[in-house]
Amino acid sequence: MKPGSKVKLPAGFDPAYKASFVKKSDADDTLQDGIRLLAEYQDRLAAQRTFGLLVVLQGLDASGKDGVVKHVMSGVNPQGVEVHSFKVPTDGELHHDYLWRYQLELPERGQITIFNRSHYEEVLVVRVHPENLQRQNLPSEAADENVWNRRFREINDWERYLVANGIRVVKIFLHMSKEEQRKRLLARINDPEKNWKYSADDALERRFWDDYQAAYSDALSNTSTAWAPWYVIPADHKWFAHLAVAGVLVERLMEIDPQYPKLSDEQKKELERAKLELG
Repeated sequence: MKPGSKVKLPAGFDPAYKASFVKKSDADDTLQDGIRLLAEYQDRLAAQRTFGLLVVLQGLDASGKDGVVKHVMSGVNPQGVEVHSFKVPTDGELHHDYLWRYQLELPERGQITIFNRSHYEEVLVVRVHPENLQRQNLPSEAADENVWNRRFREINDWERYLVANGIRVVKIFLHMSKEEQRKRLLARINDPEKNWKYSADDALERRFWDDYQAAYSDALSNTSTAWAPWYVIPADHKWFAHLAVAGVLVERLMEIDPQYPKLSDEQKKELERAKLELG
């Protein structure tokens, strides 16, 4: 999303979009090419230890967030990647400001961290269910009618601070249609091997579909910035969503262009001495 642009979901983005330049039959091979590039750049990122990469992954229930992590990151060194899924905040977490628990899980330099649901839940699910805002025990001036615009500004400032300090932020929204969500939730119910994925809350949350579309529209419109833009990924076709996400991550890593450290003359001499020692 171009910074400053406005969106009103579901208009403007086709969740069933498939690019004409790639076929489903070629998707696996193409994805493997992307995974190899990801692995190469992740290795260089870890060696340089100057930048970190924070991947923000958002989407409604059954939009494919877990599948993206599983398939797109399948070939990356697990020592260099961490995934954090943020659930309902605990009582202890509610004693802190709303960004506190996310700050604790940011990537180190050289590392990729994925937030599977993220700090954006604080302007999405908390907005759709305002009783969650009440649980945060905020002072009255922090929970007034300007709370969402204020949080947009605070999130933008926080992300700008991260980027300025070498933590690049990639924000991905998996955009799925309501009908596709219905099919996927039914599949979880009808397939015994997928029953474990189903939660009764998933069907109940569908009652708030329009509220979530409005909340996402406002969040995307107000937080797609030059330093941390949003990428809206069509998610009705999982194979295409995986390719698109891999493409975004490779592109952003190529922009960072991490390099293997160059050894000093003394370090090179030390290597030669070690080589002789080893025979």
